[in-house]
Amino acid sequence: MKPVVQSLLETDLYKFTMWQALLHSHPNAQTEYAFVCRNSTAYPLAELKTDVEREIDHLCALNFTEDELDYLRSLRFIKSDFTDFLTVFHFQRKFIKISTDGDNLQIVATGPQVHVMGFEIFVLHIVNELYFRRLQTADTLPEGRRRLAAKIEQVRAFGKEAPKTHPFEFFDFGLRRRFSGDWHDEVVATLAREVPQFFKGTSNVYLARKYKLVPIGTMAHEYLQSYQSFGVRLRDFQKAALEDWVQEYRGDLGTALTDVVGMDAFLADFDLYFAKLFDGLRHDSGDPVVWGEKALGHYAKLRIDAHTKRLVFSDGLNLETAFSLYRHFADRTMTGFGIGTNLTNDTGIKALNIVMKLKSCNGQPVAKLSDSAGKTLCTDETFLAYMRQVFNHPLM
Repeated sequence: MKPVVQSLLETDLYKFTMWQALLHSHPNAQTEYAFVCRNSTAYPLAELKTDVEREIDHLCALNFTEDELDYLRSLRFIKSDFTDFLTVFHFQRKFIKISTDGDNLQIVATGPQVHVMGFEIFVLHIVNELYFRRLQTADTLPEGRRRLAAKIEQVRAFGKEAPKTHPFEFFDFGLRRRFSGDWHDEVVATLAREVPQFFKGTSNVYLARKYKLVPIGTMAHEYLQSYQSFGVRLRDFQKAALEDWVQEYRGDLGTALTDVVGMDAFLADFDLYFAKLFDGLRHDSGDPVVWGEKALGHYAKLRIDAHTKRLVFSDGLNLETAFSLYRHFADRTMTGFGIGTNLTNDTGIKALNIVMKLKSCNGQPVAKLSDSAGKTLCTDETFLAYMRQVFNHPLM
């Protein structure tokens, strides 16, 4: 059976954009990332250890090809020194450890951030594909195709009512938790062929290149969390991270993630300067309607025309939720909808809820104070309590 990973481009765009920014601003940061499964599984993930070891060995043997690097060079926000770095880059096996604890699979990547941060997306889609290979039956993909066809009909039907002040647009954000690489490819190719007026891109850089789609993504939680350990006053870490992003990309990649310490604390830092420089905001936890109303209220307070900004929703979406949010907001601002698991792993088999998150940076814990119960991340209760105090964040 072919290896799960076929190309080092088979990761989310925001890995490259964060990677470049951190290589330029904090190349010596030391980090630890850890794998977590949040839900019950059909069989113990510990059973996958040997197969995961094999796949990680294969990943560490890959290099970027010259045509892959040429594609990255074609993206105007990717800089030449970063692609020069990628020319000699390969994942190093010594930085990642796979073990078991009872039925649990444990995967920990420890080392220089610019050498270990890229493991995350590959680990997640490796575990997913190995897991679902054991569960797939002759009916699995036909059921997936039936569900995909139904989604396409939903989009077409909605499109007849959708035109408002701003168009309905959605993207594929489903690489991390996809059913398999082949199925992901089929889903993206089908959507690009059948509903190109609504399907506007994918976070998967490999598939964006293959199907000449727009690669979608800017920053994830790990980028902002890293700044909690970068020597700035903790209260100022978001402003420092956003400022470095602005200096790195000079107007490109202007969607800011808002929920590392909650929307209220984010908006307290997102002053007129940043609100003018960033094109929009991304939602990833908490009630999306409440979040969107807070964002629009903030723009109004700053006397910024919200029609010039975009709200991107990406928290566990399906099409019905996206349609509802579009109806609510599309007459007042541009919107976008990043749909993940519901696009790339809707085959009738229960999906995994797995993550691989930053735990520490430069020997210090980092935290995400989510606006959703169960999504707060930190292994150090003392630091978590301190963060809550600094940012006046409620206990979730």
